[in-house]
Amino acid sequence: MSVNLEDYREHLERIEPHIKDTLEASFHEAARVMSPSGLRQYIEGARALSELGRGSELVLSYIQEMPLVAKEVGDEIIPDVVTSVMKLASMVSGGVIAALFDSLPTAARRLGDADLVRQYLALVHQLSAKAPRGLRPMLQHVDQLFDKLTLGGLRRWALWGAQAHGRDFESQVKYFGLETPDSLAVLQKERRGTLFVDTQRKLNFYLRALWGRDFRLRPTAGDYETRQGLKPFIEFPVIYLPDAYDDHRGVSGKEMYRAASAHAAAHLVYSRNAISAEGLNPVHMFLIGLIEDARVEQQAIREFPGLKQLWLPLHAAGVDSLEPRDPVVSFLERLARALLDKEFETGDPLIRETVSAFSEAFSVRPHDTQLSWDLGVTLYNQIKDRMAIPSLRVLEEIDIPYRDDNRFIWSFAERLWEQADYVPASERQVRRKVSVMEMVNEVDCELVGDDAQEIWTLETPFYLDQEGCTINELEGKEPVSDPYHYPEWDYQAQLHRPNWATVLEKRQPKGERELIDRILVEYKPVASRLKHIIDALQPRGLLRQRRQEEGDDIDLDAAIRAMIDIRMGEMPDPRINIRYLRKTRDLAVLVLLDLSESTNEILPGSDRPVIQLAREATTLLAWAIDGIGDPFAIHGFASDGRHDVQYFRFKDFDQPFDDQAKARLAGMQGALSTRMGAALRHAGKFLLRQPQQKKLLLLVSDGEPADIDERDPQYLRFDTKKAVEELATAGVTSYCLTLDPEADEYVSRIFGPNRYTVVDHVQRLPERLPALFVSLTG
Repeated sequence: MSVNLEDYREHLERIEPHIKDTLEASFHEAARVMSPSGLRQYIEGARALSELGRGSELVLSYIQEMPLVAKEVGDEIIPDVVTSVMKLASMVSGGVIAALFDSLPTAARRLGDADLVRQYLALVHQLSAKAPRGLRPMLQHVDQLFDKLTLGGLRRWALWGAQAHGRDFESQVKYFGLETPDSLAVLQKERRGTLFVDTQRKLNFYLRALWGRDFRLRPTAGDYETRQGLKPFIEFPVIYLPDAYDDHRGVSGKEMYRAASAHAAAHLVYSRNAISAEGLNPVHMFLIGLIEDARVEQQAIREFPGLKQLWLPLHAAGVDSLEPRDPVVSFLERLARALLDKEFETGDPLIRETVSAFSEAFSVRPHDTQLSWDLGVTLYNQIKDRMAIPSLRVLEEIDIPYRDDNRFIWSFAERLWEQADYVPASERQVRRKVSVMEMVNEVDCELVGDDAQEIWTLETPFYLDQEGCTINELEGKEPVSDPYHYPEWDYQAQLHRPNWATVLEKRQPKGERELIDRILVEYKPVASRLKHIIDALQPRGLLRQRRQEEGDDIDLDAAIRAMIDIRMGEMPDPRINIRYLRKTRDLAVLVLLDLSESTNEILPGSDRPVIQLAREATTLLAWAIDGIGDPFAIHGFASDGRHDVQYFRFKDFDQPFDDQAKARLAGMQGALSTRMGAALRHAGKFLLRQPQQKKLLLLVSDGEPADIDERDPQYLRFDTKKAVEELATAGVTSYCLTLDPEADEYVSRIFGPNRYTVVDHVQRLPERLPALFVSLTG
């Protein structure tokens, strides 16, 4: 059964009408990363949250952030998130819940596992009872906290603050906002060496380079106080590694991760059948596992000899330890090292005998796990005759920290082998080309929904003769763009708020292209003056300059004349070279128009709305750039809060300035607010795709950055300034042409000196914009 968005739209739109576009865009994104059941839970969750009566902010946050969370840890987390929020609803405000949703993508990306995200949600619920005032500042700093802490470290840091400042609400807020010395001190104390999330990608490449296959790596939260959860384990086909490794007696955390992942991967590659646990006690199983570890490592070393140098230092650390050890534990540590390194001498006859038996059996049947069973049981009987065998708890203190707990190898886990090739039903849509007849047979399929697992397309349009149009024009619907999530700069915290603003690409209705043609006629005098400038700026390709003393080639005519002069006894002209000059323009331009509600106003000194003047100026500029031949694009933006930054593409770089582009430009409309930073970042993505070396982003605006959900006037100014700096670092030059007579107070701080122009006479905008472009690029 497919999920039909229309069944839920009416209910969700009661909260706020503009939620429609946000829901459509996010649903389109969710359909590609969620299964049908996950989509249903996603929409049901939105409906449940809308019934809480806590406003639209938390519903919008949920709708936009959950696809990002599902992409990181799977859609099975959705019911847990909704359930946790329902529990929180009676304890905290809607703003705190919205902040929780905003933090979830960062938590999911840094934790990397659904179980760890569930533990994170449990921690938030615990803090809502113990430190409710500190919850909001903590959620606002989640990205900074997870950059330094594991989940266990975050838990201890948070609970310490809740206990220390349980009744002092002011100190509680400052502690969780990282504003007090004790907060930073505890944070530093809980900071760990190497985090799994920072090395996961490298480990995937490392294992793939060794065995030519992909391995799924996931973190597991470890408690550094009780040492619980630090041992790797395998639940087929996933390898679970600790979420952090400290340096271990001279071995770095990065090398610990390599050793642990390589050992676990060796189990998956070389342990081809389960070992029977029938009739065995826990100590039997422990010793058999020790031999099985040595067997898979020897097989791996046989293919990749360098792995021995990766594992051996971690054995040496345990054997050379001066700490008091149980005799059996010390014996097993020396045995494990001897099985890995045959040159290691212990002087213990039982170790030599066991190593000899292992080597003999391994040479005959290296792939047989029964080898480990036989030697492990024999070893148990030999040790029992020599010394008292301690409990399993003592045996597990063996100091070989990179090895897993061997739960994977036993017969009661045989079902894991049956799941070897299992991959859940496609959670992403598959697009494929089909023939016309296949398309015809499925056009009236009643089972197709927004969550369709296959999308069929034709290489050419499918025309209907009786209708005179394509099937897409008749039956299709306006495509919904994916939401684009961008960070915003918080100048007070001096940090980026990750995935804070959401850009939705939309289309404004087309106008009459004749309107653009009339503009060119009306401004014919201006166009005539521009024509001479355009001719001068047009690239001339390769220019040849003759009669040069130094150059790239010899001018044969001049050289012959020089030789004649020499033979006649006259002084020759030394200018016999040709120099080549390449007159080319390597420039891409994107014109970004502020289309906020204020552009509908008529400013003093003008008889036309700002939007009309902007349209006329952009038309003249487009005509001029098109004449020069530079690639250019015309885009616009407006915003309705951080969840809905609307972005309009009137002309793209690869589109001609034809009737279609003119019709879109003629239909340009102004509405809503001006969230400038997100629009600049999105525009920069289009510019950075262009191959040209010089990239110019020309912003035309009539006011400062502002939006309905942000009261601090400095916040969006600093974010826009940060966006300009980020673009400059990437190689994009930003320039602002503003109509605000008071812009001098802020525009220079945002764009920098000599990177802006204030148009005092609004009526002259159509003349100033093309002239500005010429001055910037000529």
